[in-house]
Amino acid sequence: RFVESGGGLVQPGGSLRLSCTTSGLTLDTASIGWFRQAPGKEHEGIACISSTVGSTWYTDSVKGRFTISADNAENTVYLQMSSLKPEDTAVYSCAAAPMSRRCHEATYAAWGQGTQVNVSS
Repeated sequence: RFVESGGGLVQPGGSLRLSCTTSGLTLDTASIGWFRQAPGKEHEGIACISSTVGSTWYTDSVKGRFTISADNAENTVYLQMSSLKPEDTAVYSCAAAPMSRRCHEATYAAWGQGTQVNVSS
């Protein structure tokens, strides 16, 4: 089970850090992915991490602006978002998959409720 937090309202160009905390799962056995869904758009994977093998992946639209990281001791995965754009407005959620070096090809399940991010002036 995951609990996401850290969302809110931010101006374009601003930053937010999202947290995804899990109980009942140790991060060193899983790949964790961040996903988002904007109104009227499909659910999309935007970043993932396999901390045990040190691999990360980002979709092109967030590459260079978002950074995913993991604190295994705290069972928490972070998504640092910078240079935010209005098109980043969405509900952001996280999920887990069996640990894979190519985390973007894994099958994810057990999404949390998500946290709303609004980018607007």
